[in-house]
Formats: sequence, structure tokens, C-alpha cells
Amino acid sequence: MAIATIILAAGGSSRLGQPKQLIQSNGETLVRRMTQQALALRAGPVVVVLGANQDRIMKELTGLAITTVVNPTWAEGMASSLRTGLRALDTESTEAFLVVLTDQPYVTADLLQQLIDTRQSTGRGIIASRYAEPDGILGVPALFDNHYRREFLNLTGDTGARKLIQQYASDSTGIHFPLAGIDLDTPADLRHWQAQQASQ
Repeated sequence: MAIATIILAAGGSSRLGQPKQLIQSNGETLVRRMTQQALALRAGPVVVVLGANQDRIMKELTGLAITTVVNPTWAEGMASSLRTGLRALDTESTEAFLVVLTDQPYVTADLLQQLIDTRQSTGRGIIASRYAEPDGILGVPALFDNHYRREFLNLTGDTGARKLIQQYASDSTGIHFPLAGIDLDTPADLRHWQAQQASQ
């Protein structure tokens, strides 16, 4: 049975002032880079959920063996994009799904594989990224057994995977990934990250 990846790329990036999906990293956009990391897993189908700026973002995905779906109600919040992505999956051929964002630039295929490996070794239904040790919050990227699909389909507004991770803490565990806390929500976030990139 396959493990699918849902990449959420529908947001309008209102706080950033430009589409975060199209920010460049080492000569390629974040949305293309993240999609390539998911494909490198070879774990199962990859679904990219589009919304705002969909035409521009779609061009960045040319030639990739993925499914793209458009969330017409993306402005309602993350929950609607999660629902759109899940409805595009064939649940008969998948046993679990990864939830991934495009604005966490340090996510790699190796990290996603760690989530899968931890699921196999622990038997937990939710494997999340731990943002700081020892008791940091758990968040995305995260992996969920298919039986959580119904819970996601019932989410509304701007709530996402973290709510279910907290709600089902007894079935959750985390892998150490402090760089998960680095995202690109604001111009200050972007400037800080670009400065880090330039110094490496």
C-alpha cells in the first residue's frame, strides 16, 4: 500500500506580500523544490493543492508526475485545502498520507522518509515534526493513517493538521526537526532566511 503526499500550495501569502510558493531557492521555486522532494520518496502519489496564483504556480510544476487540484475556496483557510487534497486521493490504494507545506525550506525527502520509518517502528497513527526538544510543539510535515481522513474532512476555517495532532496526542509521536519552525510567513522571515542562505 502506498503513502501519499499532499502539498498545500493554495494560500495567498497575504502577510508576505508575494506568493511564497514562487520564492527562489538555489535557482528553483519552493513549490517545485518541495514537489521534487516528495517525488523522490517514491512512496506513493503526490497531490499539489493550488488556489491563489494558480496559473503562475502551475507553470512551476510542468513535467512533474503529480496530480494538481484547485481549491476554489482556498480563501476560507487551510482546512478547505486539506479537504480538496484528500478528495483527490484514491484511498483504496493508500494507507497513509503526508501533509506538507511549501514555505518550510529545510524539508527534505530524507526527513519525510523518517516520518514513514517512525510510523513503521512505532505503530502510531500520527507521526509529526517536533519543532524543538525536549517538549516542543508537534506540527507539519506530518504523516497520518488513513483512518484520520474523516477527521480532516470535518475541519473548517484556518485549522489544519496541528489541531488533530493535539487532539489525538495519545496516538502521536514526533521526530526531531527544529528547522521545521523556520517558515516564510512575513517579509522579516524571508529576509532572515535569505541572509542565512547568503552566508552559507
